[in-house]
Amino acid sequence: MNVVTKLAGLSALLMSPTWISSTALAQSESDRSWDVSRQVVEARTSIPVRPQAAKNVILFIADGMSVPTVTAARIYDGQSRGEDGEANILSFETFPHMALIKTYNANMQTAESASTASAIATGVRTRGGVVSVRSDQFLDVCENPDSAPLTLAERAEDLGMATGIISSARLTHATPASWYAHSLSREWEAGVPDEYAASGCQDIASQLIDFDHGDGIELALGGGRRNFLPSDAGGVRPDDRNLLSEWETRFNGVSITTGEEFRALDVADDAPVLGLFTNSHLSYEADREQNEEPSLAEMTRFAIDRLSRDEDGYALLVEAGRVDHAHHATNAYRALTDMQAFADAIAVAVETVDLNETLIIVTADHGHTMTISGYAARGNNILGLSRWSDLEHVEREPALRFAQDGKPYTTLGYQNGPVLRAPDSEALTEEQVLDPNYRQQAGFPMGSETHSGDDVPLYANGPRAHVFGGSLDQNTIFHLIAHALDWSVENDADE
Repeated sequence: MNVVTKLAGLSALLMSPTWISSTALAQSESDRSWDVSRQVVEARTSIPVRPQAAKNVILFIADGMSVPTVTAARIYDGQSRGEDGEANILSFETFPHMALIKTYNANMQTAESASTASAIATGVRTRGGVVSVRSDQFLDVCENPDSAPLTLAERAEDLGMATGIISSARLTHATPASWYAHSLSREWEAGVPDEYAASGCQDIASQLIDFDHGDGIELALGGGRRNFLPSDAGGVRPDDRNLLSEWETRFNGVSITTGEEFRALDVADDAPVLGLFTNSHLSYEADREQNEEPSLAEMTRFAIDRLSRDEDGYALLVEAGRVDHAHHATNAYRALTDMQAFADAIAVAVETVDLNETLIIVTADHGHTMTISGYAARGNNILGLSRWSDLEHVEREPALRFAQDGKPYTTLGYQNGPVLRAPDSEALTEEQVLDPNYRQQAGFPMGSETHSGDDVPLYANGPRAHVFGGSLDQNTIFHLIAHALDWSVENDADE
């Protein structure tokens, strides 16, 4: 039994009633926690160090995955199966190596996705709102595109590796774009203002088609079809380019738009695949039509099977982009269900790859302001109203807790966002807060909840995963990946 499997199995030993109703059960919990901890020591002291270079790398990014998001997702995932959520372990939490990642950028204490994803993709910190350009580059990068820092995908293709991109957001959105595009604005997904186009600036969607490293991106699956089509074909491009047709012509590739077409693909066919399943972002996992849009896990399995056919290895990005969107809406339910889908995709990868040759990294570009608070009792519904057990009367069943205004509150909340609690508001009910469309309350008003500036977690497994640890600058992730792949990289600005 490998260490990952052993660590995952230990969670079963901590399964307990959803409410500890007696001192005897509390003591039993203490005994179980002691025994499990001793077994964790045994498992962790036998973790193998894989010093060999990696052949492949898979980078999983959950956009907006703060530490509280991981905690809440862990609890929700367990509770959704009728199990002990607090003792649950998500697939990537079994990874033996982890670090905390600093998310500030060149000009922002609390950063946004384009700059943070670009730091991971290029190895250099940059300013907010730009995609894979240096912090000191402006129109000059459009006039001289070769001056932009090379991305992980570009370097991989130049070395003969296969590359793939999967996202539950638009493929032209900030995080997936950072792998293949260089842009002075993350907003230029389908077109560029005339004054910038005159200097040679190119929109993001066209850069996926015009990608000129290696054989081009072999696999791109996600949303955003409208950005690849002209208006007469149902798109929003201001030019007449039909980029789906160009993909088929230039790369002798296959373009698909439905889940049915995706599931009909032959993994043994080497034709590059562009899958654009919706006009904008894919649906939240909770709303996904099973036959219309493939799941993140389905796309991950297909990508690994397809890309692993390349003898020179592959680099794959998998983004759960809509965790971020649900947080912005202060809808914790959809953030957590998308986290479940993210964890399922990682479980597929662990089951499919050989960890002696494939490095798997799980991290986030930035966090969000969701908090977990209020002294809720063990087993309390993570999405529900906060209930607690009086610490002096542990035999009592947990009861609702009340704020100073005399009204109950939820365990999950946001520091800022669009839903405030008015002094004269009606008291929340359990039925109300467990509705999938419920939006958690915020501390102060914003049109949309914001990112947080806190560090985000990183989990690593596979060859040279042991080099990930401690507190790391976000752009260092790129350099540790390069080290794991045995790449010799130079600063593009010095070339």
